[in-house]
Parts: sequence; C-alpha cells; structure tokens
Amino acid sequence: MNRPRIGMLFSHVREEEKLLLAAFAKRGIEPVRLHDRKLVLDLTSPGSPCGVELDIVLDRGMAHGRAAVAMQIFDALGIPTVNSSRASNLADDKVATTLALAAAGVPTLRTVVAFDIDSALAGLEQIGYPAVIKPVIGSWGRLLAKVNSPQAARTLLEHKRVLGHYQHGVFYIQEYVEKPGRDLRIFVVGDEIVAASYRAAEHWVTNVARGAVSLPCPITPEIADISFRAARAIGTEIAGIDLVETSTGLQVIEVNTGAEFKGLMRTTEKDIAGAIVDYVIARAERAVYEAAYVMPGA
Repeated sequence: MNRPRIGMLFSHVREEEKLLLAAFAKRGIEPVRLHDRKLVLDLTSPGSPCGVELDIVLDRGMAHGRAAVAMQIFDALGIPTVNSSRASNLADDKVATTLALAAAGVPTLRTVVAFDIDSALAGLEQIGYPAVIKPVIGSWGRLLAKVNSPQAARTLLEHKRVLGHYQHGVFYIQEYVEKPGRDLRIFVVGDEIVAASYRAAEHWVTNVARGAVSLPCPITPEIADISFRAARAIGTEIAGIDLVETSTGLQVIEVNTGAEFKGLMRTTEKDIAGAIVDYVIARAERAVYEAAYVMPGA
C-alpha cells in the first residue's frame, strides 16, 4: 500500500509541531505543510481545495477562527480531518462544550450564562461566591477572573462590557471549586489515554502556560472513564481533557483539541507525538481503504 498523503495545518512550527514532523519522518512520511496564513482554498473547482490531493488533514492550528474554517472546508469536500470541524468548534466554545457534556451526563462544573450585568449578578447569586467568570472562547488560562463579592463582580462585568467585543457581552459564569492545589491534564488519542499529569500551582489557575508545574499522574479507572466520556461527548479523536478533583469526584473543566504536549511528554516520558502520528496514519489508511473498497451506504 502506498503511504498515505497527510496534510498538517499549522499557524507556527512550535516544539509540538517539530516533534510531530520528526515522528512522521521516522515513519517515512513527509506531511504536506499547510500554513494557515498562506493557504488559498478553492471552494468550487473539482479536486483538493488546496491543490494537493490529501487523504487526511491533522489540525494543529493555533488561530481557532482560521483553523475552524479550513477544517470545515476539508470536511465538506470529503477529506477526513483530525479533529473534525464539528468537534473543534464544540471544544473551542465553552458554552457548546458545557451543553454537550451536560447532555451526555458527563460531570462538569455548574455553569450559567447571562447577557446583561444585572442578569449576570443574579446568576452569580445562584452559583454563589466565589465564582469564576470566563471568556466563551479562549485558551492558556487567559482572561479568567475569580470574583469574591457582588461589588467585585459588578466592577469586572462593567469593565468587560466597556471593552465592546461581543464576546465580553456574554457572561459565562462557573462555580469555583476549592481544589487541592492542582488539576489534571489527560491526553486522549483515539481509544487510548497516552499520558496524564497533575498541574500544580499556588495560584488558583493551574495552567502550565501560567506557570503551573507538571507532575506525573497515575491513570485510574475513574480518570479513564470520565476522560473517554468527555472525548466522546465532544466528538474528539485527539484531545487534552482538563479535570478537577471535587468533593463529589472528578469533573471536567474543558476539552482541548489542539493541546500543547511538550511539557507533558517531558513529565511522563511518553511519546505523545508518536501516538498522534500513528493514529493519524491509521485513520488515513482506513479512509483510503474505505474510499476504494467500501460501497456507499454499506
């Protein structure tokens, strides 16, 4: 069988992308590099929209808007993507993620959404103080705010409203959990948990991008169960699942489709890049086989 033709969408070649390219090279594959700023995608002509025939596209884009549109185009034109545009759109939107997790019965933090300052304050009274206000779309632990009182909340909400962007007019409010100085990052690839770590910090935001320390975490049956359920609820094939320990058990904070993993690889000594590449190659080979031998509707 010919080696599959794999595209990799990216915004910058970070350490993770270098690790992925090296893993592909080790397996005799040179992916087509799809730089999101340089792409011109043809929506109406026959053939591949990027001018190169591809069997699958791996999404490693950092710019969520560009990646979402590019993956939507590839998906619509019959080129498999990992992750799919639908899964990435769900994961990138905290409201959509929360709805999907709740609908699937996956434990997640209590959350309310409001669109007006007074309504948001009423929602905060329902949740109780302290509470956390987050942007609907965002990453790396940025623009999170813990509010301890109605006065502090009103000031923050007024500041967000003045910023003017429509996202700052959607108030995503979540309960604050007193966690044991850490949360968990679980890396799921297909039907396998490849690596897991605790992210410990003195600050309540335990994100490695914000200075948290990554420590090895044993993969318990409870961790495996909730992580797989979260991935299935969002539809992700490759994801970093963030969990928090609460008095009632583990709960999902969020699901990340383009998660960074260099620190997790160093902490756990697991070959996450190799696992991703092996999965993408297998998915591409399966897609080629199905296109060639499986009858439509079979």
